[in-house]
Amino acid sequence: MEKQIFIVKGMHCASCSAVITDKIKKLDGIKNINVNLATEKAQVEFDDGKISLEKMNQEISKLGYEFISDNKVQNEDIVNDAKQSRNKLEELEIQKNKLQFILPISLMTFLIMMFDVFSKLFSFMPNLPLPMDFLNVILLIISTIVMFWIGQPFLQGVVRFVKYRVANMDTLIGIGTLVAYIYSGVIILFPQVKSYFNLPKDTYFDVVIVVIGFIVLGKYLEVKSKLKTGLAIEKLLGLQAKTAQVLRAGREIEIPIAEVLVGDVVLVKPGGKIPVDGKIIEGQSSIDESMITGEAIPVDKNVGDLVFGSTINKQGSFKFTATKVGDETLLANIIKMVEDAQGSKAPIQDLADKVSSIFVPVVLVISILAFVLWLVIGANFIGFSSALSYAILSFVGVLVIACPCALGLATPTAIIVGVGKGAENGILIKDAESLEKLASVNAIVMDKTGTLTEGKPTVTDVLLFENMDSKKFLQIASSVEKLSEHPLADAIVEKAKKENIEFLKVDNFRIEQGVGVFGEINGQKIYIHKPEKSENNLKIKELQDQGKTVVEVEIDNKKIGIIAIADKIKEGAKEVVSNLRKKGIEVIMLTGDNHLTANYIASLAGIESVIAEVMPEDKAGKIKELQLEGKKLAMIGDGINDAPALAQADVGIAMATGTDVAIESAGITLLHGDISKILKAINLSKSTIKTIKQNLFWAFIYNVVGIPMASGILYPFFGIILNPVFAGMAMALSSVSVVSNSLRLKTKKL
Repeated sequence: MEKQIFIVKGMHCASCSAVITDKIKKLDGIKNINVNLATEKAQVEFDDGKISLEKMNQEISKLGYEFISDNKVQNEDIVNDAKQSRNKLEELEIQKNKLQFILPISLMTFLIMMFDVFSKLFSFMPNLPLPMDFLNVILLIISTIVMFWIGQPFLQGVVRFVKYRVANMDTLIGIGTLVAYIYSGVIILFPQVKSYFNLPKDTYFDVVIVVIGFIVLGKYLEVKSKLKTGLAIEKLLGLQAKTAQVLRAGREIEIPIAEVLVGDVVLVKPGGKIPVDGKIIEGQSSIDESMITGEAIPVDKNVGDLVFGSTINKQGSFKFTATKVGDETLLANIIKMVEDAQGSKAPIQDLADKVSSIFVPVVLVISILAFVLWLVIGANFIGFSSALSYAILSFVGVLVIACPCALGLATPTAIIVGVGKGAENGILIKDAESLEKLASVNAIVMDKTGTLTEGKPTVTDVLLFENMDSKKFLQIASSVEKLSEHPLADAIVEKAKKENIEFLKVDNFRIEQGVGVFGEINGQKIYIHKPEKSENNLKIKELQDQGKTVVEVEIDNKKIGIIAIADKIKEGAKEVVSNLRKKGIEVIMLTGDNHLTANYIASLAGIESVIAEVMPEDKAGKIKELQLEGKKLAMIGDGINDAPALAQADVGIAMATGTDVAIESAGITLLHGDISKILKAINLSKSTIKTIKQNLFWAFIYNVVGIPMASGILYPFFGIILNPVFAGMAMALSSVSVVSNSLRLKTKKL
């Protein structure tokens, strides 16, 4: 069995992925297929002895889709992904050009349509100032351009439905608008037909323009969302070092990263990016692994320790032996996990797409049945000519009232207003799927560093063993540390700056790698270092048990005091956790940090469930385990190591103060790193989804009531048949109700 990922061309709605899945899984040799709309990729597990890519494409190409092999070598990744991104940008530009043409026309036509409707309802309103015959000619020209240029995908949906019996939203839109266009064209171009069958003079060109205009707006937003989805992988790829310094044949040479082999000796200098994974064989250093672990405090490394590709060497030079290269590195695995997690999500099916495969044939059957019954039964009572007139009116009326203008507006309008409301409150929402799922989460998993904590080392405690002024003590320590390159030194220096302490002149400064720093101030020997492992100081142990890093300060070989450094919990974090629990949402901490630090921070935040010491490649697995327990999860994080977990969770939420990759992997981003915005995001989600459901109800209720009326069910009892003009009015009113209801979201208090 072989498992491959294919890029899918031609897929643009949720039912497209369902059609592709249905067609491919029926082929002999296919074990499993998962088509993902967001990534526009398909994961296919198949027997390559029975089925090939060519055979798969033979099955789906006639439906307008195509699989393209996604097999890429490492050094081509960035080029190919950039090309794919350019293709999406081109597609977005095409949609934008169409939208710029159709949207102003649609809005103007909609206003004219509503003016005409209300002038018929209320006698005090004047008629349209333009002659109807002249207006119909203008609308005929515009609707022809709209129908056969902008509406081409919808017409293709009709063709596919006729030829292959597959229906999606395009099919529904295509049939409704095409019938409205043809009927209206006959009325205008063949007046003798109108007179012969005694047809009303009303046309529905406005229906064609308005429906297609608003649907194109939704398509544009969809393409834009897909473009953003792909950026996460691009940014991960961008983190890779481009070259590496290696020792070969006794010489130091620079080679492309793709040419590094397992066993090569690689040299890394201060400030350099580590190219691949390996083990240190010479030297010491302090390495910023925050892009992999998410932890703010750099890690001291010595001979025998492991280093990971794309992390940054902050201090010291060293050599290491390459142990993993190419697709085997930790970063490459994280990239793969993000892709897999995104691909494993079942594509959310919009309600309109779910019902379209049933709704389309049902509406067609009802319209044809109404036409036939009028001719067969009606002719016996009112004569054939009148019966034929009513039959045509019913056929067109059913299809016009079934035309999904309100259905197409129901979700986009609520999402547009909801997303705008979120932006006003510092909540950035990437797609409707994330917004929908957030409303139903019952557990939230939080990363520690940068999410619950500030994400940077800060001095938390200054303790003196001797009788010395604390400011004097801090002045001495910060003056020496000011010359150090170590990131922990920055925390001490920042503490001194906040207290407006002046730095002293330091002589004979030197660094003892992996141990500490030494300097002389006014003849006094100052030594700042880590506590010795054999040291038995209860206060130091207490601070270390809280997950804090402790350094000792010696003056002339006498221990004067200690400074504790840690990542502080964010203000308001405890209140947020408390409010989430009041909403019935379980809060879990998931971190790569040690148990001592994790449990201490969790106790400060009021979190009872802690999962600590989790490697980056295991975070997504932990999310899966929690999901298997039946939890609907939102994951909040800010580091690259969180990206696979953010993608795997039902909803990924990133802190905007974190890495770009975490932000791009998440569906929702909280600006300014403000964790309290999660509460507002949940309230916004619930309000928006409630509005969407109300919109869909109103969109459908017009069809449920209007279709029987349009078919003529009331005529035998009350002599009433819904004229297509009133069918159009009902459709317009349904649109107004949907838009008005969506706008109410603006007044909601989060």
